[in-house]
Amino acid sequence: MAASARIGITLLSGDDGIAPAELARAVEDRGFESLWLPEHSHIPVSRETPWPGSLTGEPLPEIYSHLLDCTVSLAMAAAVTTTLRLGTSVVLLGARDPIWTAKEYATLDALSGGRVELGVGMGWNREELGNHGVSFPDRWERTRESAEAVRALWRDDVASYAGDHVRVEASWAWPKPAQAGGPRIHLGGGAGPRLLGHVARWADGWMPISARPSLASRLGRLAEACEREGRDPSEVQVSVFGANRDPAAIANLLDEGVHRVVLTLDSHRRDDALRQLDDWAPLATP
Repeated sequence: MAASARIGITLLSGDDGIAPAELARAVEDRGFESLWLPEHSHIPVSRETPWPGSLTGEPLPEIYSHLLDCTVSLAMAAAVTTTLRLGTSVVLLGARDPIWTAKEYATLDALSGGRVELGVGMGWNREELGNHGVSFPDRWERTRESAEAVRALWRDDVASYAGDHVRVEASWAWPKPAQAGGPRIHLGGGAGPRLLGHVARWADGWMPISARPSLASRLGRLAEACEREGRDPSEVQVSVFGANRDPAAIANLLDEGVHRVVLTLDSHRRDDALRQLDDWAPLATP
């Protein structure tokens, strides 16, 4: 594997599993490039929306209602590491206050020395988003507008934004991120035309979930979407989540132009997670 290979780690990090600080140290010590953590604010017990992780929508893994807050967890991870990139996989940006989100992740980027990667998603749980006052059909445009508002707050000394769903009057907001212009904002989701259209239009990266050893056809669809938007596809970083763990498959993905592969730990239990990181450590060593 090339010395420039970027191998990251993600897991559903719960309140009865390995602590974020210990996990981050273990990931960095074994040579992995990045750690990515997801979020759900809560899971309404009505369970009206089927879980997209199975064909039937059931059973929803219990961990979903026990997730730690990813922002706080990544702050703890930042405090005990020096090179590890700190990513979200994903934050539900359309359900969040974009002004607070901009400040939280600008602060994390500033204090960590520019190590943040902000992964965002549209959200699949209709009732969860509804509890945040988000109309499910509006989540696409609300997410886009929130990302644009966050970037303005990161970038401009006097920042403002006016959209259909998000408005920020002319404001001062510091700290600014350590990374010029702010962290990259990656959009998670499948390879459908609507999602890829949003990636090509406004995202810095795409986060597909796939265990395929090749993504050539999907990368081709991304390139076509970028062409329609008048954008160079090389500007869009592709980070494959749930990636195939075979070294040959990882090497092939990187050869195809994937920027990063992210391996999903099978368990958040401390001993299981550390054992699996030990098993995978050779993948992180060029």
